[in-house]
Amino acid sequence: MAIKKGIYAASMSIFNEDLSLDADSTILHSERLIKQGLHGAILFGSTGCAQLISSSEKRNLIDKLKDSKEKDHFIIGTGANALNENIELMKHSIKNGINRFLLMPPAYYKYSDDGVFSFYENVIQKVPESRIILYNFEKLCGYKFNVGIIEKLVKNFPEQIVGVKDSTYNLFETLKIPNFLIFPGSETKLLKGLELGNSGIISAICNVTASLARKVYDDFHNKKEQTFNDKLCAVRKVFDNYNLISGLHSFMKFEDEKYGRVLPPLTLLSELQSKELMSRLKELEFFPEKNIAA
Repeated sequence: MAIKKGIYAASMSIFNEDLSLDADSTILHSERLIKQGLHGAILFGSTGCAQLISSSEKRNLIDKLKDSKEKDHFIIGTGANALNENIELMKHSIKNGINRFLLMPPAYYKYSDDGVFSFYENVIQKVPESRIILYNFEKLCGYKFNVGIIEKLVKNFPEQIVGVKDSTYNLFETLKIPNFLIFPGSETKLLKGLELGNSGIISAICNVTASLARKVYDDFHNKKEQTFNDKLCAVRKVFDNYNLISGLHSFMKFEDEKYGRVLPPLTLLSELQSKELMSRLKELEFFPEKNIAA
């Protein structure tokens, strides 16, 4: 199934007491977001702690996804540095009926545009059935995509390279490729991006703003007055004061204790930070149990 325009969450991962991945709860969380209005969810993005979760746990969750009624709305983030590990996980996902991926270049090492082209070329040669959203997040992996390398990748692999998630924000205003999906990584860029012809967003904070973000998206396309965008952006700006993963798990813990576990070296917010976060959100009348737009 093709990747569609819309609002996507970089979905959270949920962990057991022994810090193993709770695959069932993680899938249920993502399914709930889709039922709240999201067009889809990315499992094992950076918000989902992909770089900290073992390949065997990822494969186990993917095995369970084949039975989900929302399977066609999921995108898999591989979250791996090794070329062959990415390829193996993608092949395993395709075997389970999901060929949609969010794929970031490897972290840690420094490399050129030519190296990035070679990385994706090798992946596509081994997994030609894949549909790939490039993940542009210089802060995390050390490499920043530019218009030229994306145009080259799309020209050479038009069926496989179908979009970009722009969390570095150097592309969403300038990249113009016909029928190419562009997803900024923040709610604060959603409305401007839509006005520029972008496809929607892929965002961590959509874990808690699903219906708000969908309302903004729908109102834009239905040419209605924007009545929720200011609140959506304000909530995002509050979370931007903290590590997003820590903030989301601390926020969601008020709804369910199982969200209160994160993988080291990540931590929850301190007690003081958590109180500060909740106080700021309360001022916006945004609460764990009332985070759905009326």
